[in-house]
Amino acid sequence: MNFSFSDYQCEEFFDEMFTPDGQIRPGYEHLKNKFENLTNEDLTNRQLATERALLSMGITFNVYSEGEGTERIMPIDIIPRVLPNAEWEWLEKGLKQRIKALNMFIHDVYNEQNILNDGVVPRDLIESSKCFLKPCIGLNPPKGIWCHITGTDLIKGDDGTFMVLEDNLRCPSGVSYMIENRELSKQIFPDVLARTGVRPVSDYPTRLLQMLQHLADRPNPTVAVLTPGIYNSAYFEHSYLAQQMGVELVDARDLVVSDGYVKMRTTSGLQIVDVIYRRIDDTFLDPEAFNLDSLIGIPGIFEVYKKGRVALANAPGTGVADDKVVYAYVPRIIEYYLKEEAIIPNVKTYICREPEDFEYVLENIHELVVKEANEAGGYGMMIGPKATEEEHEIFRQKIRDNPRNYVAQPTISLSRVPCMVDGHAEGRHVDLRPYILYGDDISVIPGGLTRVALRKGSLVVNSSQGGGGKDTWVLY
Repeated sequence: MNFSFSDYQCEEFFDEMFTPDGQIRPGYEHLKNKFENLTNEDLTNRQLATERALLSMGITFNVYSEGEGTERIMPIDIIPRVLPNAEWEWLEKGLKQRIKALNMFIHDVYNEQNILNDGVVPRDLIESSKCFLKPCIGLNPPKGIWCHITGTDLIKGDDGTFMVLEDNLRCPSGVSYMIENRELSKQIFPDVLARTGVRPVSDYPTRLLQMLQHLADRPNPTVAVLTPGIYNSAYFEHSYLAQQMGVELVDARDLVVSDGYVKMRTTSGLQIVDVIYRRIDDTFLDPEAFNLDSLIGIPGIFEVYKKGRVALANAPGTGVADDKVVYAYVPRIIEYYLKEEAIIPNVKTYICREPEDFEYVLENIHELVVKEANEAGGYGMMIGPKATEEEHEIFRQKIRDNPRNYVAQPTISLSRVPCMVDGHAEGRHVDLRPYILYGDDISVIPGGLTRVALRKGSLVVNSSQGGGGKDTWVLY
């Protein structure tokens, strides 16, 4: 029996493949025809083959929220998400604008602090941020770039227009899944990819390496990827990117500060490292400069960095722009530095440290999504309509105790894309994380990781909370 979309229901949500009256949206025609020429059994077998391939390639992550670390594959749904070229060009322009302004903001708050002096962003907001690192005051990173690799989370609401949900400028993860999702698509639907005209993403490791090499002042610099170790949830990605770039994967045991440089232990002795793509959080990077208890950092590396003898991507201190309260000010930040309106809008955000918003959130918490300022991965968050009265009251008290640490947003019905569920198509909510590289220019990889809330009715797309992924096809 052939697969069919005929009984697919958009329900009341914005669907990216079908219009409310069941018409196919531009870009999905070849996909729909391909799926409906295959049997349910064939598609189910292809989905199972995908999962086996992920496991055999070791594409896993660790989940810590269930008592013990549990290694899992990230589930991949085989129905791709398609983005028309015109929509992508608008996104690309908006993301470049946002990253340029955020880089200027980070540099300013650690140097002249004009935006704070002018009262556009409250000074106490920055100085009370957990991610504002005083040792970084006065820093001038190589080439003036702070946020070399960014993963910006985007969502579509009821009207089908993209909005920025949050910025990830510390150690954004997931890009390995973007690349491998595409490789699996090539195996499953090579003919459809060719006919649809999809822009490639497989050159990401090459572009990443070129960006990292750009940060060094000497030819043929030595580049390394710094990982916290094999127990980190994204360790697969760290090793994958190092392998794809052809550079060394190192942890704290492999690096040492010697004679004023960062050096890597090798079988032929110590070798100077010029550029480090760090996948360690800022405060764990150097126990002498930040967290004294860090066992995964390199003592003295920050002093070497300040002297310009090693480049770090992303620069220490970038986390100040990851703060979910600072996020609410990004449209103002763009206007302040670039004298432009934000191209991609933010989601409406209530800042609990502001009295009027504070009262509104407490009174309407059952309708809102409440987020902790510096948490990630779906942690420190409460979705009001899905939570119990007891959970509402717990979060009310948290907000009363520390209003600076919380923001709230309306509960947005994320757009949906069809997914394979038990042999037929069902809509599931999605977001999109494009990856932006900042080297000699700002470039946006034409695709990104589409994350899917695989649990029926769920709005939480994070892999650590039961989410999965889809390949993202950006058309020429």
